Amino acid sequence: MNIESVLPELHAPMKRADVSLPLWLVRVALRVMPTPRDPEVRVRTVHRGNLRLRIYLPRRRGTGPGLLWVHGGGLLFGDAKQDESLCLSTARRLGVVIVSANYRLAPQHPFPAAHDDIAAAWRWFLDHTDELHVDAARIAIGGESAGGGLAAGLVQRITRDGGPQPIAQWLFAPMLDDRTAADRSLDELDHFVWNNTKNRDGWAAYLGTEPGAPTLPPFASAARATDLSGQPPTFLTWTDTELFAAENRAYADHLETSGVPVTVDVVEGGAHGFENWAKDTPVARALIERAQDWLRAALR
Repeated sequence: MNIESVLPELHAPMKRADVSLPLWLVRVALRVMPTPRDPEVRVRTVHRGNLRLRIYLPRRRGTGPGLLWVHGGGLLFGDAKQDESLCLSTARRLGVVIVSANYRLAPQHPFPAAHDDIAAAWRWFLDHTDELHVDAARIAIGGESAGGGLAAGLVQRITRDGGPQPIAQWLFAPMLDDRTAADRSLDELDHFVWNNTKNRDGWAAYLGTEPGAPTLPPFASAARATDLSGQPPTFLTWTDTELFAAENRAYADHLETSGVPVTVDVVEGGAHGFENWAKDTPVARALIERAQDWLRAALR
């Protein structure tokens, strides 16, 4: 890809968005990274077995909406703390209680470990709505990148299994389709931040086999689902320069043909995950504001 295809305001922060370091070092750095604070939002953690949750509690009165959030990291790394700014601002602006789920990572823990962990987080959230002052009928599910793909798979599972349903899904450049990783022609494009070589490493570690197999277990790769009917209204954003653009567009189209209301926000000149690693730039702030405005309306 040509750097001229990316907005100039993202050039400098993109140099810091380097995930080519050794895997163990990336994991450690994310766990010890400093986190911002907001006096209007209280943060607490829950650790029970494999369940590791970061909970954001805004100052508000009465019962309100909730959001289950899933962080990114290519299925190989990541921590709830990396999305602290987004979760704090969303909790404060929307008055929403957020449960941000950590999950076990590949290759040490292949599918279905991560998927089962966020499913357990969903059940925990539903079991604690009274304590958290959350309306169980007004909980959305969202995530970024690998977390967006996991969130989409969880919504599919909940739709199939019945019970309380999410009111909306909120997806930022989700990692949805292992078949993208299997397409070696994409290796030549060298997409910024997350290219297809890294993508194949993530999918192979998560699936325990090379991506692109004829069949996979349900929910392992969200784009493989054949029936998306009954899913909640969806916000789906990606950038025009990134590796996931085609698979995100295809998923949005599949949702629409399945009768699901979909709002698409394609950011021209962005790069994968820029709303996270370049959160202080005008283009990132504008996207987050649009996304939060959509979520506010959906949670009503």
